[in-house]
Amino acid sequence: MEIIEVLPALRMLRFPVGAAYLWQDGDELTLIDTGTADRAAEIEGALDGVLRRIVLTHWHEDHTGSAAELADRHGAEVVAHRLEAPVIRGEAVGAPPVLEQFEVPIKAALPPLPPAPPCRVDHEVEDGDVLAFGGGAVVVAVPGHTDGSIALHLPGPRVVFTGDAVANVGRAMLGVFNTDRVRAMESLRRLAELDVDTAVFGHGEPIIRNAASALHGASTAAAT
Repeated sequence: MEIIEVLPALRMLRFPVGAAYLWQDGDELTLIDTGTADRAAEIEGALDGVLRRIVLTHWHEDHTGSAAELADRHGAEVVAHRLEAPVIRGEAVGAPPVLEQFEVPIKAALPPLPPAPPCRVDHEVEDGDVLAFGGGAVVVAVPGHTDGSIALHLPGPRVVFTGDAVANVGRAMLGVFNTDRVRAMESLRRLAELDVDTAVFGHGEPIIRNAASALHGASTAAAT
């Protein structure tokens, strides 16, 4: 795992597959996503405060894999959209992606991921709910990648956590492996309207400056 300081209050935890993020408010930490099921010990090594909450942007194994272990060890509140919660708890099966033709070889080349153990969800959220970190983190529903995918918008520091609604691999772009590409594009357009300077992604490099412009460019490119 590589630890990258994005902002003074924000660190990226980069894994071989995907990333998680730590936001720090004083001695309290919020973890956004948790990597695959083999990353809990590494994440714990990066904790330098009290882990108050874990926010899961969606149910996929590379985002929820270590959530149960970390939540149980630290007593952290687990937050997810109400449509993702049954899958995260192991009560339902998530819908598979509908692959575009160019995505088929990409998907085939990926290594298998360890399954995510079922994890409790303490707080089920909806679009527009506000979480108590970063000066007030607004939940933005971004369906399309999964039905209950969320992004998090911090208006004060002008930061957005996109989850897998957007990727930034070489350039900002619509995320891949969506269940509904039309809805995913609508969600990308919504994110492109946010007043943000910094954007961080489930996959790809953070954008530290002028993120709104990059998101707008990604939305325009996805529509063509």
